[in-house]
Amino acid sequence: MTLALGCIADDYTGASDLANTLTRAGLRTVQTIGVPADDLALPEVDAVVVSLKSRSIEAGLAVSRSRAAETWLRGRGARHVLFKICSTFDSTDAGNIGPVMDALRADCGEAVVLVTPAFPETGRTVYQGNLFVGAVPLNESPLKDHPLNPMHDSNLVRVLARQSNTQIGLVDLATVTRGAEAVRARLAELAGKGIGAAIIDAVFDRDLETIGLVAAEHRLSVGASGIGLGLARALVSTGSVKAAAISDAGAPVGGPAACLAGSCSQATLQQIANAERIMPVLHLDPDRIIARADEVQRALDWAAPRLADGPVLIASSSTPDQVAALQARHGRDAAGHAIEQAMADIAESLVKSGVRRLIVAGGETSGAVVDRLKIPGFLVGVEIAAGVPVLRAVGAASDMLLALKSGNFGGAEFFSDALRLMR
Repeated sequence: MTLALGCIADDYTGASDLANTLTRAGLRTVQTIGVPADDLALPEVDAVVVSLKSRSIEAGLAVSRSRAAETWLRGRGARHVLFKICSTFDSTDAGNIGPVMDALRADCGEAVVLVTPAFPETGRTVYQGNLFVGAVPLNESPLKDHPLNPMHDSNLVRVLARQSNTQIGLVDLATVTRGAEAVRARLAELAGKGIGAAIIDAVFDRDLETIGLVAAEHRLSVGASGIGLGLARALVSTGSVKAAAISDAGAPVGGPAACLAGSCSQATLQQIANAERIMPVLHLDPDRIIARADEVQRALDWAAPRLADGPVLIASSSTPDQVAALQARHGRDAAGHAIEQAMADIAESLVKSGVRRLIVAGGETSGAVVDRLKIPGFLVGVEIAAGVPVLRAVGAASDMLLALKSGNFGGAEFFSDALRLMR
């Protein structure tokens, strides 16, 4: 297998988003969970997205895991590697975007790296280095209240500079609109000044195509699925890859279906409220989870008699105020870990009881669930919502369909939309 594109994603839902984007652009894509074992049988594909759960862990560990993934991808022929990050640039001043970028840049010998979380299709744009979520700057959006990585500065040049060892420059929109040659010239200028990374503006899809053409000429880029889209289109337009049709991810699997929601985003909270009209919903008590009470068993006892009649939804999600109060009582890390592991316990037991269609909302929750289920990889199928595909397990003990949704992704009826496509 010789890859046209290798990707390292810092969480599982972001990896699914990117894999979905690459598939829609015509690249045959597999998403793996962690660095694949040498004996994992993968189909012939154009791109592999290695999913890591490295966004919010200690920076040194994130670096070592990312470097191992890069080594595996380069060993399969990937000339260009994309370090895929969240489209809201989730990263504290301690990392992990900057430290991982610095390490991968050093390993591949790249002089200057293009960086952008822009993805206009999902409302993420960058102008003069500032990230916008819809019509408002990042620091005025609901992401300012993210429970793990609150974002209080929309200027990504400043944000990245606080966590990287290299100087950070800017390729502004005026340069991007002049085309690929102008971007190349600006990068050469920045590299000549010793600047090792550049935030690049993007407001429209055509900006991503310009960025992709230039980024594909380098060995490393950093960004969200938007830059992945630009890279994929560049590979197809230059003839490096022959565009493939989107697979339906195989035959139906049938059997019981369950939804798990751990995200506390406004989008997921609305999706849970809407789901209550069409399926039974159980709201877990986070304090009881952290106290190691019987919340997991209560959830399983509640779900067991209902699964035969149709899908169920089990939610640990809370409002930002409730999350803040919970963290104040128990500590941020302790609270988050306990809830993630409880959701993983529930998922594991549901699958053992016969659930073969599983929808998970929330990046950290998805990571905990997939790790517990020990699924080594996925084939990417049809799109449920922007950035969220149907995934078919590869190398797992049982044939399964999953959907892994980042908190803010999907429309108001996401859960019913997913169930309709996951047969």
